[in-house]
Amino acid sequence: MWTNTRTNDLGAPQNDCERPESLPEIARRRAVTFQHRVTLTRSMEIKRDRAEAIIGCLLGTAVGDALGLPGEGLSKARQRRLFGRITGHRFFCGRAMISDDTEHACLVAQALLVSAGDAPAFRSALAQQLRLWLLGLPAGTGKATLIAAIRLWLGFGPERSGIFSAGNGPAMRSALLGVCYGNDPAHLRSLVRASTRLTHTDPKAEYGAFAVALAAHAAASDTPPSPQSYQASLCAALGDDAQELTAFVAKTVASAEAGETTETFAESLGLSRGVTGYVYHTVPVVLHAWFRHPTDFRAAVLEVIGCGGDTDTTAAILGAIVGAGVGRQGIPPEWLDGLWEWPRSVAWMERLGARLAIATATQTAGQAVRLPALGVLLRNLLFLAVVLYHGFRRLLPPY
Repeated sequence: MWTNTRTNDLGAPQNDCERPESLPEIARRRAVTFQHRVTLTRSMEIKRDRAEAIIGCLLGTAVGDALGLPGEGLSKARQRRLFGRITGHRFFCGRAMISDDTEHACLVAQALLVSAGDAPAFRSALAQQLRLWLLGLPAGTGKATLIAAIRLWLGFGPERSGIFSAGNGPAMRSALLGVCYGNDPAHLRSLVRASTRLTHTDPKAEYGAFAVALAAHAAASDTPPSPQSYQASLCAALGDDAQELTAFVAKTVASAEAGETTETFAESLGLSRGVTGYVYHTVPVVLHAWFRHPTDFRAAVLEVIGCGGDTDTTAAILGAIVGAGVGRQGIPPEWLDGLWEWPRSVAWMERLGARLAIATATQTAGQAVRLPALGVLLRNLLFLAVVLYHGFRRLLPPY
């Protein structure tokens, strides 16, 4: 039915057949509308901030991983003889590729996306992601992770697939958990436990992974904490069970506050030849570099790579933490442009991060971002060829 609608003196709609709104009613309606708009704007800002942190975490992992990959397993002295001071991509013709560190961060993102962060569903989804990942014939994966993936294919459930190991594999895939769910420590612990025990059952691996997740959450907050505040939060969350780790973190905080370089701190831990894959070596060194350069992606990543050893993983974990704080815009653009990757391209990771941000903000499951299986396999064969080239190159001088 057609009605004649006009506005009153304050611009509010008024139908000729209806009672005009009083001034208090108009004011109240406008206040409600304004509050709704404010709430909607804040919600959009939260989603945007979360997306920036998630995307920064993923891309920071990838860039750190790619920069550290050529020097993986080399002592810091041999690294410098072969490459000098690494300041850019040295994997192949000035370009770079990612390793399993970044791939596992993406597996976690996909599992969080389809499970909406529910811990049992996340564990099942991550187990399925790990099975599919193994079909792509990845090169250079850790022993515990490889065994766990094989056990999953042999019919072991995700609660029994892990082996007793304190390697740094779980730590390399936990930063994103902290970015997405660090506001709920109990929930975060359950997600870290699910991710860790899928491959590693030593409690040290879980404690180290939680320390990384908590650091990434802190980095992504509006006001990142001081090293002492982070230490206090970690001790409160883990309690007496992780006294060995918290003692390492106390040394880390003292060293960073004294102005020691990360390389000097690593040497004080007996890591003069390089950082090992033991989680209680990896995590303190990574935290030290973060404490020294919380918002300087370039300085932080280059400093931890200079320590030698398991450089792709240490740089990937550190890149995830700092990247969560600075976002995509804080990562050197030439390092992002130098990533020679497909199908897990920069654009693909950004799309995954944006979709995950929506899922975590709305607490609803989303669809995994598709990866072509044949494309992954062909990419991994090319990656293996370049890795073999590096292996043969290391047989030659300078020693």
